[in-house]
Amino acid sequence: MKNIVILGSTGSVGKSSIQVIMRYPHKFRVLGISGYRNIELLKKQVSFLNPKIVVVKTKKDKIKLQEEIPSHIKITYGEEGLCELASHPEAHIVINALSGTAGLFPTYSAIQSKRRLALANKESLVAWGKHIMKKARENQAEIIPVDSEHSALFQCLRAGKKRDVKRLILTASGGPFLHTPKQEFSYISQEDALKHPSWIMGKKVTIDSATLMNKGFEMIEARWLFNIKPSRIDVVIHPQSMIHSAVEFKDGSIIAQMAPPDMRIPISYSLFYPQRGNEINALSFDEMQPLTFEKPDEERFNTLTLAKYALQNEDKNYAIVLNAADEAAVELFLNRKITFDKIFDILEKSIHIFGGKMINSIYDVKNFTDEIIKNIKRYKGNI
Repeated sequence: MKNIVILGSTGSVGKSSIQVIMRYPHKFRVLGISGYRNIELLKKQVSFLNPKIVVVKTKKDKIKLQEEIPSHIKITYGEEGLCELASHPEAHIVINALSGTAGLFPTYSAIQSKRRLALANKESLVAWGKHIMKKARENQAEIIPVDSEHSALFQCLRAGKKRDVKRLILTASGGPFLHTPKQEFSYISQEDALKHPSWIMGKKVTIDSATLMNKGFEMIEARWLFNIKPSRIDVVIHPQSMIHSAVEFKDGSIIAQMAPPDMRIPISYSLFYPQRGNEINALSFDEMQPLTFEKPDEERFNTLTLAKYALQNEDKNYAIVLNAADEAAVELFLNRKITFDKIFDILEKSIHIFGGKMINSIYDVKNFTDEIIKNIKRYKGNI
């Protein structure tokens, strides 16, 4: 019986994680969960998971939840509560499904405590990947990626030796605006941007998929997760989302991982690794539509260009800037403060305005990120 912690249990990945865990009541037990401020959903999750610990955002949320759930369940709040849960001595696996930089310190806490980290919070590696992976090696802590693309790469890399890898190939659906002219970006509504053609995800990652910033972040994440040179990481557009990523070896062989676009599959893999769980969802080759591939258009989606620039200038900490600027810009768009095209402008300007600052610790990352987000939101992107 493995004790599981789910950070971000009320989000898309968190809810999918619960579905997977409940399929195996004799193998997994949910030790603790955290939600943002979705108290109603947390109450429901507590009722059927019966965790020992629940983490909410604020003290006010804690007081509210205390009145609604059994008294034997411990309730904590804030970043301190998340880190306490991520490093709980009874936990075997920590699923970090938090959105944004809120996942950074809990990632570090889980690694320091030598837990297996099932990582869906890509921002942790985007902002502080080099140091997180170093800390994981020092502590002999496992990081198993949950993102479908990195889970695919993780699986494909088992087909050969690291020295024989020629390149990593990240696939992207292209989002809902794959062939939308750039001049129409300013007219894109929030509702249309949230209609992803393949995946059901949280709002933040769905918008990131629409701008392809998500794929840019995945390039940065892959660089650190698999310790591979940026020049050997490519992106290809694959609208059907059946091949989740691939690895090309030096002899010309390409090993790809295929599965339906269902997050429960990589979640299950991260929990059972190095074994596999039972079938969740399966492909039917005779019913599958034709698979197509094309190069991404970096003129319309400069997010990929910016990500590559950040990788080429790792010492400038541009990845931290992109991560923070995107968090602020997407929030402004979702709150209808800026138009869709403005997201791209904010990201590009932020690189030049905020890039190059010396960062020496994880606390510097947090403070720098907060500073960038505050500045962008204050002026609604007119930085």
